Amino acid sequence: MHPSSHRRRAAGTCALLALGALLAACGDGEGTSGYGGGVSTADASPTTTAATPTASATDDAGTAAPTDTPDEPSPDAASATEPVTPFAGGTALDEGEPSADAMLTVTGIRVGAHEEYDRVVFDLDGTGTPGYRVQYVEEAVEPGSGETVDVAGDAVLQVEITGSAMPTDSGVTEYGGDPVAGPGGSIEQVVYRFVFEGTTTAFVGVDGEPRPFQAFTLEDPVRLVVDVGN
Repeated sequence: MHPSSHRRRAAGTCALLALGALLAACGDGEGTSGYGGGVSTADASPTTTAATPTASATDDAGTAAPTDTPDEPSPDAASATEPVTPFAGGTALDEGEPSADAMLTVTGIRVGAHEEYDRVVFDLDGTGTPGYRVQYVEEAVEPGSGETVDVAGDAVLQVEITGSAMPTDSGVTEYGGDPVAGPGGSIEQVVYRFVFEGTTTAFVGVDGEPRPFQAFTLEDPVRLVVDVGN
């Protein structure tokens, strides 16, 4: 072959190689598009989506949930310190027996309001667990003397705590005896009448007709609880 033909073929090959290199350079540009190219994903900056601020937590009803912790009930209220039990009382005598070693003295009386009932708590100290007899009576009568006791309310619920002891025997200071006003529901007033011959008596004045009630004891510390339905 003639030498000039070799030179022309070599020149054409170089031209093709140069054109290919130029096209490759155009296709690999950063973030640009060109002939045979596109956006380079290797060098593209990642896209970040800002989080949209959310509203405060809501409850099932769709209203804003409170952020503050509700205030705790007063420790002086019976509803704050006594467990809530399902109310299923009646109007007949409710009673329980004391333990054999019971020598207890009432140290305090508290009242509290619940949705279904008002509650009276008789705090006790000494030994053993108390018994009780709780029932409606025609009128409040002082144990021993037989004198009538004034109690606010329409119906009178008599509470007798058995297994009681005189303060000199139990070594416990007895409740002072001040009447306790009801919490505003079914109970109008609680009147305490002290211990007499092993039984402590108190009267619960109830608003309106005799309402269902229930009585039970609790421990640690020892208490007698009387619930009166609303």
